[in-house]
Amino acid sequence: MMVGILGRKVGMTQVFDQSGKSIPVTIIQAGPCHVLQVKTVERDGYEAIQLGFLDKPRRLAIRAERGHVARLDSKRQRALVAAGITPPPKADCEPKRFIQEIRFSTAGYNVGQVVTVGVFKQVGAVDVIGTSKGRGTAGVMKRHNFRGQRASHGVKKVHRHPGSIGCNSDPHHVFKGRRMAGHYGAARCTVRNLRVVQVDEVNNLLLVCGAVPGPNGGFVIVRSTNKLPAKHREPILPPIIPQSTELRAEAEPAAGEMN
Repeated sequence: MMVGILGRKVGMTQVFDQSGKSIPVTIIQAGPCHVLQVKTVERDGYEAIQLGFLDKPRRLAIRAERGHVARLDSKRQRALVAAGITPPPKADCEPKRFIQEIRFSTAGYNVGQVVTVGVFKQVGAVDVIGTSKGRGTAGVMKRHNFRGQRASHGVKKVHRHPGSIGCNSDPHHVFKGRRMAGHYGAARCTVRNLRVVQVDEVNNLLLVCGAVPGPNGGFVIVRSTNKLPAKHREPILPPIIPQSTELRAEAEPAAGEMN
């Protein structure tokens, strides 16, 4: 079963597995996310769920954003109700800063449901989608890894230039797609099949092995991968789950006795 969630990149660190091996991980603040809308084949032509992450202050949200998550009184709403048209369900939550759709089966999802990072407890690998760091206008050496011109006699002030880009007199023009200097970064980027290291339900954190596109604090989409679903079945480390009420009640007297 495919699962997904929205989150924000926190940064990179390292953890150690049971054998003491160091694992470089990226920490993602994943959820909690509200299900704002459920797309169906009958109504929309495809299946998907729309998730919202991080509350947005009402004073910064326009009326359309507030009306998307909660029912507002208006002439149009009253006219629809009077005409016998049932309005779509609302999540009844605060406006969200980051809203995205994730396409997979909507079985078991309802509008207003809260999706937490616990959905990845049985997932071993994920795909992370983000926006890469923007680097502005960059040259060919930085953008396409060109080696540049020779640093020898006769090469004057063109060490980082791309060199000749034209063809012979037959085509006498430059073909489209030629690698040249230009805008670099700030584009949608997907890193596939990242190993899930640990799921922390207490702090809503997801630890994945490897790098994730974007800067620290950038929004990302995390979904279970479909590349090699049979290779990784569970995270490397056991999940960190909230302590139950009974266990917490048993632990508190023990702590008081120690004092």
